[in-house]
Amino acid sequence: MALDKIDRKILTLLQKDATMPVAEIGRKVGLSTTPCWRRIQKMEEDGVIKRRVAVLDPVKVNAGVTVFMAVKTNEHSEAWLRKFAGVVEDFNEVVEFYRMSGDVDYLLRVVVPDIGAYDVFYKKLIGKIALTDVSSSFAMEQIKYTTALPLDFALVTDDEK
Repeated sequence: MALDKIDRKILTLLQKDATMPVAEIGRKVGLSTTPCWRRIQKMEEDGVIKRRVAVLDPVKVNAGVTVFMAVKTNEHSEAWLRKFAGVVEDFNEVVEFYRMSGDVDYLLRVVVPDIGAYDVFYKKLIGKIALTDVSSSFAMEQIKYTTALPLDFALVTDDEK
């Protein structure tokens, strides 16, 4: 879907604060409330806006330890991937899960209160599926974190080209 300059401005504002009133968004992008709301609804219908969420402080909800878990496997069948994905889906501690290229087959981002909680998670995970080679790296400090996607790459409308 091609996005025009106003759509991209709306998305930038919503990525910073999804609770911002539509009237305020409209004012900031040069639209009245109704046309602004229609644009937001259209982007939701088209799947550009997948959902609106609250971003929590991990320390305040006792999930302040981030672990990156690299998994290598000799199993490369679709059936094994489905099984692994199903197992991972059941763990709330896993907040991101990727199939990778290169030396690592899968990368998981796991959030827990402490190393002991990670150990409990790890034992439960390997109790549900056999993993050949797992390497865990604990994040020492979060330097940058954002949920906002860059919009510089979004397809632009023909009249903006």
